[in-house]
Amino acid sequence: MPVLNSQLDTRTENFQRNRQQMLESLTELDALYAEAAAGGGEETMARLRKRGKMPLRERISLVLDPDSAFLEISPLAAWRSNFNVGSGFVVGIGVIEGVECVILGHDPSVRAGAFNAFNAKKLMRGLEIARTNRMPYVQFVESAGADLRGDSGDGDPEAAIRREVGHFAESGRLFYEITELSKLRIPTISLVFGASTAGGAYQPGMSDYNIFIRNQSKVFLGGPPLVKMATGEDADEESLGGAQMHCTVSGLGDYLAEDEMDGIRMCRDVVRHLNWRKEGPGPSLPPDPPVHDPEELLGLVSRDLRQPFDMREVIARIVDGSRFEEFKPLYGPTLVTGWASIHGYPVGILGNNGALFSESSEKAAQFIQLCNQIDVPLVFLHNITGYIVGTDFEQNGITKNGSKMINAVSNSTVPHLTVICGASYGAGNYGMSGRAFGTRFTFTWPTAKIAVMGPKQMAGVMTIVQRAATERRGETFDEAANARRVAAVEHWAEERSKGLYATSRVSDDGMIDPRDTRTVLGIALSACHNKAVVGTKEFGTWRM
Repeated sequence: MPVLNSQLDTRTENFQRNRQQMLESLTELDALYAEAAAGGGEETMARLRKRGKMPLRERISLVLDPDSAFLEISPLAAWRSNFNVGSGFVVGIGVIEGVECVILGHDPSVRAGAFNAFNAKKLMRGLEIARTNRMPYVQFVESAGADLRGDSGDGDPEAAIRREVGHFAESGRLFYEITELSKLRIPTISLVFGASTAGGAYQPGMSDYNIFIRNQSKVFLGGPPLVKMATGEDADEESLGGAQMHCTVSGLGDYLAEDEMDGIRMCRDVVRHLNWRKEGPGPSLPPDPPVHDPEELLGLVSRDLRQPFDMREVIARIVDGSRFEEFKPLYGPTLVTGWASIHGYPVGILGNNGALFSESSEKAAQFIQLCNQIDVPLVFLHNITGYIVGTDFEQNGITKNGSKMINAVSNSTVPHLTVICGASYGAGNYGMSGRAFGTRFTFTWPTAKIAVMGPKQMAGVMTIVQRAATERRGETFDEAANARRVAAVEHWAEERSKGLYATSRVSDDGMIDPRDTRTVLGIALSACHNKAVVGTKEFGTWRM
């Protein structure tokens, strides 16, 4: 397989400026990661330790195999919200007794591990990863149930109601998903570290294996205050839901640990006896490091996404030995397609080098079919403004041919892994297997922008539409009011398009350092191969 040549000049002013801007973004990310790791703050952490309890991340580090990696999912959830960065919850992929597991847990230092809208999305994402990749599911349970603070609407209950878009009746999917894993013969393990009430109680209730800690674990549908309210009974916590009771009387507990370390040891023992084997093949190609230095990825992409870059430069720094067999290089050149391997796993790669034209869309559809025929996962590298628009392009079938690409993406059954390096706008996000298309994993670079269209385009379209409507009414268009509206639209569209905003809303699996792309994809590919990798022979009907 040929080795990619690099045309990247690291001595240019553009490269150095891009590199400096990327380092500034990574410094900001590091600060946010530290804030998430701090949980509820020093005081709450100190109180935990005083009670003989470990912080959540320490618990996770101890259950993992020594010197093994932990790929955290959506670590910056809830940034720029009314909740703690990280949302008081940790989800990730780690290795226990040589077995890749989905591991998640409530952070008791953040509102006693209560559920909120953000950590509920993270929890459901963890369950999805376990199900779609066939991975054992380990949860560290310590939750006060739902966060009942609510939203007062600044003192106006009516305003709060009008903002509400969900309803309690939609909840409970967690219980379904955990039992679904068990039905699929995917093991579910709960290690209960503290008081777990209401929904927190059902987490072990639905699990295959439950580990309780003496004088620490407490599981009940309703705690003593609720029992008093509902029945008038004065119940103490130990009799109502203590570890000893559940392990000797109710039967909810399967293992009784003496302390947290003993519980972690038992958790490792349970995973050890699962006799777990991957269904997919292991790495089959030499996992040589790239010839070109991944450090150079820092200076490749500008904050100004109007500045183009060659996606081959990214490929050359993430694939084994920088080897890449390009498919159809002379046809549809705005999309780069070809075969490579990452940490020994064969992959097909699609990367943007411009807008998607009819030719590049057709090439993508064919390439996706070919990868499904040989059971090879697909890696999508985004820098896409969308599909090309205009009269000539419509007459030449851009909608028809773009739909072929989306059809192929939608029906493909091999794992899809997506990395958004630059722009990911409009239907281009769909064609390149964005989050809505069931990707196994989606990651973003700090340079990522994800939106229906660019801020200036959005404001410009709104101006054109409103100007035409004003003229139809025979009125004078208010230029000053429009200028104010344009400024507001551009500002908020820009804020909402930032990759950091998307990752904070759990619209991807995490924002990563570009230099870590190869490692992150390697972990993700290994996780995907817990399940058999089988391409489809069937695609939906598309127009010829």
